[in-house]
Amino acid sequence: MVTGAGSGIGEQTAARLASEGAQVILVGRTVSKLERAAQQINEGLSDPAADIFQADVTKEEEVQELAGFIEQKAGDIHVLVNNAGTSGNSSILNMEESEWDRIQNTNLKSVYLVSKALGRIMIKGKEEATEVNRSIVNVASLSGHKAGAKIPHYSSSKAAVINFTKSLALEFAPYGIRVNSVSPGFAETPLTEEGLKNKRFEEAIQRNTALSRVGRPEEIAKVITFAASDEASYMTGSDLLVDGGWMIT
Repeated sequence: MVTGAGSGIGEQTAARLASEGAQVILVGRTVSKLERAAQQINEGLSDPAADIFQADVTKEEEVQELAGFIEQKAGDIHVLVNNAGTSGNSSILNMEESEWDRIQNTNLKSVYLVSKALGRIMIKGKEEATEVNRSIVNVASLSGHKAGAKIPHYSSSKAAVINFTKSLALEFAPYGIRVNSVSPGFAETPLTEEGLKNKRFEEAIQRNTALSRVGRPEEIAKVITFAASDEASYMTGSDLLVDGGWMIT
């Protein structure tokens, strides 16, 4: 299951998982985006690999409905990707409380709510099928490592995701469930779309990134899929920084 799966990194991650044989549930708030993404995944397949569920994962009651849907639809879940996220632009002194809450709820609270509700399903499934790889991947950000200008709410929420991942990994380890995070740098997603229209902004990214370019959502999706797979079977509580070398310049 992938949250925020209607576009960007979430959409590409769902597609990548499906291409490697997974049955994927795409979750998001906008049905039209989910339907488009699922249609692209299912195109040409005799048996559909993607299904959708509309939910606002910042609301506990809707997350509980999502958990019920998964139990009814599949009865189990092997991989959970907490990708839903958003950003904004504001200094601390000018920020409204509602804006702080919006970012924290979307980027951090949703990870807690979904991991809690679906973690119970994963634990139950692990008890019944111990040999199956099970993992959670939380999408954090380069900004969780290095605070960005006028995004204090975003940077703090993503730093919290990295540390929440470590706590969750420790708690879920006895059940054989791995939990890791992936921290993308600047990639072509709906969150960066407006900024990348500014030539100076794009040039600054190229200048300050060792690989001298903006990343692509499918490049991040490959790393998320690796972290979710049994190829990463001895890795838990880790954060994978996929920033094109921003932090080393």
